[in-house]
Amino acid sequence: MLHSLEAYEMINSHLSRILGQRLDDGNAIAPISKLRVGQVYAASIMYGYFLKRVDQRFQLEKSMKILPWGTKDQDASIEQSIPDESRPFVGKSHPEAEAPSRSSPGASSPGFADRIKPCRLRTYVMSFDADTLQRYAAIRSKEAFGIIEKHTEALFGRPEIVITPQGTIDPSKDELIKISFGGLKRLILEAVTFGSFLWDVESYVDSRYHFVAN
Repeated sequence: MLHSLEAYEMINSHLSRILGQRLDDGNAIAPISKLRVGQVYAASIMYGYFLKRVDQRFQLEKSMKILPWGTKDQDASIEQSIPDESRPFVGKSHPEAEAPSRSSPGASSPGFADRIKPCRLRTYVMSFDADTLQRYAAIRSKEAFGIIEKHTEALFGRPEIVITPQGTIDPSKDELIKISFGGLKRLILEAVTFGSFLWDVESYVDSRYHFVAN
């Protein structure tokens, strides 16, 4: 198995944040910004790199039985903390429309005993302080960062970015491509897997040549 079950859950959550209601609408085709797709692809590579790194620590602490405990309320707070700009393809009528709220006014609140459950990888990540989270999310070597950049450019080309006087990106220089949401899903999964392999390869090479800075 390439990923642990806990990591697969995180990957599905990553897909849901990006594609929203379009996640299961695989055959629908829409014109989408090529620049935005490239940005999402690169971000998903870095997410896969981070996920493989943090899951190794999670599985180690799980085997040692020293994991913290978490609640369903913590998981809900994680979803609410995700900024809208990280979900570029959600919505019904347009790929960049906002997703509707998942909460309902009449929802009942379960008791504390019902909320307690063994720690999940999602809750485990949220238990990190800011410095630890930043360290785990960072690409460790300039070689790995260069690979991400070159691989993304090989697929989507070098973007021509023009900044307007208002400080925004000039959309007239951006190219629209037509791709199905099923194709986007496969691209994102490919990118996450690439990032996971990149962590493995970087760690393997570093074990022999020690080129990664502490």
